Amino acid sequence: MTELLLIGIFFGTLWFSFQYGWWRATVPFRYPRILMYHMVANHKPRARFNKLRVEPNEFEKQIRWLSQNGWKFRFVSELPVSENEKSVVLTFDDGYRDNFLTADPVLAKYHAKATLFLTEGRHDVGWSSKKKAHHDDEELQLEAKLLDEDVRSMISSGRWEIGSHGLTHENLRTSDSKTRAAEIRESKSLLENKFGVSVESFAYPFGIYGREDVDLVEESGYRFGLTTEQGISMNLTEPDSYVLKRIKVSGAGGMYSFTLRIRTGKCRFRD
Repeated sequence: MTELLLIGIFFGTLWFSFQYGWWRATVPFRYPRILMYHMVANHKPRARFNKLRVEPNEFEKQIRWLSQNGWKFRFVSELPVSENEKSVVLTFDDGYRDNFLTADPVLAKYHAKATLFLTEGRHDVGWSSKKKAHHDDEELQLEAKLLDEDVRSMISSGRWEIGSHGLTHENLRTSDSKTRAAEIRESKSLLENKFGVSVESFAYPFGIYGREDVDLVEESGYRFGLTTEQGISMNLTEPDSYVLKRIKVSGAGGMYSFTLRIRTGKCRFRD
């Protein structure tokens, strides 16, 4: 019985280490953590994209923990920050309406702020099949998206700034040069003219990009380009400022997973 218990403990520890990668070294807190969210919403039964849905109660736990543990909330445009400051940048991709209806009240409660990467052509469309052809777009298509008046209210609150996530959430890898230019360059000018703000950052749709896309982001007048590569960037100046890493906040993880990601930039062994 004792031997079986020891074997169970051994394999349990092995599984835990593989699952969470707790053994990774802490990345010094002087490097800002850039978090990537999509939706703040309840999970849906048997839905493909529940990992993109952080439950509202979990989201509030995360923001409360950051606030209570001395993290200062910053916009992407405020990077880089003082090395003496523990900074966290909240980013939201795509433009789901729950960002305004559910996430924003939490930000207000804890005096937090966030950068919204907005897809201009976000209404009544899905885009998952642009990355994987076998995916059904209906789930994301049916998800409520931000109205322009929502975005204006978010900006006027001082809690949000906007960045571009392209015109149509196009897969830049499979697009021709004209389409890539429109997605990157025209989306910037369109958002700036519509909302009367400066758009200084671009998040590559699906995190897919090539060297030519990075160059185009820089040439278009953006100061930052954000990827979906897991981790914490230690250099926030050019040229690295155009390929910044982010920490993915998954709807499948709890607070242990969240705090581990904040500490190391990653959670699971395969990250």
